[in-house]
Amino acid sequence: MCGIAGYVLARGRADQETVERMCDQIRYRGPDDSGYYVNGRCALGMRRLSIIDLAGGHQPIPNEDQTLWVVYNGEVYNYQELHQDLAGRGHQFTTHSDTETLLHLHEEEGIGGLPRLRGMFAYALWDSRREELLLVRDRFGKKPLYYAHLPNGLFFGSEIKTLRAAGIPLPTDPEALKLYFLLGYIPEPYSAYQTVRKLDPGSWLLYRADGSVTRGRYWNMPEPESREQAGFSPGDTCQRLRQTFDEAVRMRLIADVPLGAFLSGGIDSSLVVASMARQSPDPVKTFSIGFEESEYNELKYAASLARRYGTDHRELMVRPDSVSLVEKLVYHFDEPFADSAAIPTYLVSEFAAQHVKVALSGDGGDELFAGYTRFQAIEGLLFMDRVPSFLRAGLAALAGWLPFSAYGKNYLHMLSRSGPMDRYIENNFSNYYLRKQLLQPEWMLPADYGFLMKMLPDAFLPATSDPVSQAQYFETAVNLPGAMLPKVDRMSMAASLEVRCPLLDRDLAELAASIPNSWKMRGGQGKYILLKALGDTLPPELLTREKMGFGVPLDHWFRGALREMLHDHLTGSRFLERGIVSPPFVRHILEEHRSERRNHADWLWSLLMLEMWYRQEESPVPATLAC
Repeated sequence: MCGIAGYVLARGRADQETVERMCDQIRYRGPDDSGYYVNGRCALGMRRLSIIDLAGGHQPIPNEDQTLWVVYNGEVYNYQELHQDLAGRGHQFTTHSDTETLLHLHEEEGIGGLPRLRGMFAYALWDSRREELLLVRDRFGKKPLYYAHLPNGLFFGSEIKTLRAAGIPLPTDPEALKLYFLLGYIPEPYSAYQTVRKLDPGSWLLYRADGSVTRGRYWNMPEPESREQAGFSPGDTCQRLRQTFDEAVRMRLIADVPLGAFLSGGIDSSLVVASMARQSPDPVKTFSIGFEESEYNELKYAASLARRYGTDHRELMVRPDSVSLVEKLVYHFDEPFADSAAIPTYLVSEFAAQHVKVALSGDGGDELFAGYTRFQAIEGLLFMDRVPSFLRAGLAALAGWLPFSAYGKNYLHMLSRSGPMDRYIENNFSNYYLRKQLLQPEWMLPADYGFLMKMLPDAFLPATSDPVSQAQYFETAVNLPGAMLPKVDRMSMAASLEVRCPLLDRDLAELAASIPNSWKMRGGQGKYILLKALGDTLPPELLTREKMGFGVPLDHWFRGALREMLHDHLTGSRFLERGIVSPPFVRHILEEHRSERRNHADWLWSLLMLEMWYRQEESPVPATLAC
């Protein structure tokens, strides 16, 4: 696991000082080693967190005649199989690293070899003969890769701060920032800056000597199956699921350093730990955190699983210095990011990093196996498609007439929407009336299927597809790379910890997509087929508990430890004079939250993150935040 950075100039010579400065910004991503290649117009750099082939995995790595050079962030889990195949074709290896395997695969098969890679990765490969730079990102976007294509060249890095260190101009992108108020993050390919874009998951970019760029995609998530297929049986599917799941976990146990797992007490992380325990000769190291507020504390469920498998279990009751922690989060994300689950993700990463260098997590199960309750809500509201349009218009009028303080106002507006995907987006991402009251008119974007299809054309299936399949695809194509995976990557790498996600294995994901939705959701329960296949590996109390998010008691903190910080930022002239929000309404929701009339913690958090990001843009960032 590493951080990478570099650039290719349209003309002139690259210098090592610039690429070193870029990599110094992400030292925490790779504190064990650094390396650089500078030749002619090209400069490549990396910071390494040593996981496999500790002595021989130094980067950048060249091919035999040193015409190809690669810097690489991630893990290719099937590299040993690929290594054996490529060695049989005559390739000579000088290391036992997955990095060199990737390099020789490109030498042999070029871009056509990308589908053979099974893992998480972002890499840059320089071909000195053709003077071409290739950028590649893994299927789900587990590893980040930002780039800036400018008249003077192409610059890239694992984080935006590497590009800032190279002197890239970074004017903010108002249109991308407007998407933040819809989704709580800025989705691919956009960033908070006009000059910076994110390389899409499952895609590649080729920068040529003449300054031109070609993009391509080597993998798309298959459309989730909506109907039962001939030849499929629940029994056979459960057997395949169990085998593929255990194989995905086993492949991620390969490491030359101490390895453990996050154990939240939820279904997905518990399934991963159970599989690890069945396949590991030694007790699995597991890590859990809890909060004093009982509604946010899952420690008892994590402890139950740990007892069943005799794991080497450690838990921590968190009483964080919340003010300094919030500043750290803003620093590491580089752009506004509203998922407060970043807090426990950082805390558990920091806790685990005291004992291991690699941790497995349960991320991806809800997206692939329809675990979110919002998938079930789609089916529950399909009856609205039979409601005449004039009645839906009446609901919209009623919603508009009700005062903001009326509970159900946004719900009525959601019901008035014209189709299942419009309702899904409105119900889960928009909060129309709150946005309408909160934002100045020029910051208000429509939250409908048609608008988002124009902004994010690769995020949706055809309109004729099954609604639940469409929602699963949107979650996988947009929310995973935009929210879930950046949260895990930034927070774990801030603690110099590698996190691996077995549930986002290529083979497991493709198998999940082939399973009909009716086998994933049954009787009001998501992940039905996953639990049918693997549920016997869990304690019974985990199978019957209500689903909890991996959250923090923000509602309490905003009335306590974070109250002063929140009010200073959201009622200060710097924020209110930016022309983004309505000052009276900001004060209104602050008062509603303080008085416990309503819980506005999520929206207050998103505003706080936005303002703190603006302030970091305007002032130098303390170097201590990177520690």
